Amino acid sequence: METTKQKLWTKDFLIVSLINFTITLIFFLLMVTIAGYAVEHFHASTSTAGLVSSIFIIGTLIGRIGTGRIIGSAGSKKTLFVGLLSFMLLTMAYFIAINLPLLMLIRLGQGIALGIASTATGTMIAQILPPQRRGEGIGYYSLSAILATAIGPFVGILLTQMFSDYRMIFAVDSVLAVICFFMYFIVTVPASPTKAKAVTEKSGFQLSNFIEMRALPIAFVALVIGFAYSGVMSFLTFYAKELNLVTAGSYFFIVYAIVILVTRPFTGKLLDTRGANIVVYPCLIIYALGMYAFSTATTSFVLLLAAAGIGIGYGNFNSVGQAVAVKVTPHERLGLATSTYFILYDTGLGVGPYVLGLFASTMGYSKIFLAMVFVILVAIVLYYFLYGKNEKTKEVQIS
Repeated sequence: METTKQKLWTKDFLIVSLINFTITLIFFLLMVTIAGYAVEHFHASTSTAGLVSSIFIIGTLIGRIGTGRIIGSAGSKKTLFVGLLSFMLLTMAYFIAINLPLLMLIRLGQGIALGIASTATGTMIAQILPPQRRGEGIGYYSLSAILATAIGPFVGILLTQMFSDYRMIFAVDSVLAVICFFMYFIVTVPASPTKAKAVTEKSGFQLSNFIEMRALPIAFVALVIGFAYSGVMSFLTFYAKELNLVTAGSYFFIVYAIVILVTRPFTGKLLDTRGANIVVYPCLIIYALGMYAFSTATTSFVLLLAAAGIGIGYGNFNSVGQAVAVKVTPHERLGLATSTYFILYDTGLGVGPYVLGLFASTMGYSKIFLAMVFVILVAIVLYYFLYGKNEKTKEVQIS
């Protein structure tokens, strides 16, 4: 009985992970192609095309706000149904985007749907996993997004090279969205016996109805960590051209994904058996070293070595941070914990490129990335005071 209770690779775990992989794949596939579509078909300016691309992230943030509370009252599975149905219909709606404002509205709506669906999948995973293996399980689950981050842009660029008509990209996305929606019907989630209590605890407008305060400290650290990484995500192409390392730059995220795939199983198990500190401190130090190598790179080897360091450090912190947000939260508020973590994390990723972009022309990319080393060091200090020094007293024992 105990062995069955501790089982990790269940049908539901695999399907929810596959759903998360698919919606994230669609997101990144469109992220690298939609700006070109806006310029080619609607003659949008470069800045407007950038807004068409990034408005999706704004929608994702909107979708996450309040979703945790909805999950607390309606349940994670019903919330996922709404998110996936909306995501599927809005993915198909690209075919009827006859002008730029309508395209932007569809992008915003699709981002909201992704925010709802991905918050629901993150909560469902926490409900499905055995409590003693949540760190390991969430580590494996988050690999679905990591793989989509690497595969999505590759598939998107490949489709633009194979087909001159962007409708083929929309067709592929629509098929994937339909498959993703129907996967929903074969997922089962354990009912939460404390769900009713979570709904009736507080009525009216209360901040605690939308934000899980216990998850806020680690989420704030994630915001800082995401801010430091956002420049890599947004400016890698320009930086690689500046260094004349375009070929190495094209392999950056492949190396990044590989090292996460190799290290994530070990860090997840360490989290469950020895706690977060033994994983987080080394990861953040390696992250800082990787960012330093990135800021000073002059050869392909150093650039790809930096990719490995950033993958080990940043890539593993993200899954550990999500697991910590769940560990410190009672079962009935897992939805709020998941949404709280990703609201702040996405804020760091979304605000970072704009803020760092303001200094790009005067400081240069190398100095910007060097400054991010100090941001990461600040994050280590924040982690210590906000969570690390009192780790054992903060965790909630969930049975």
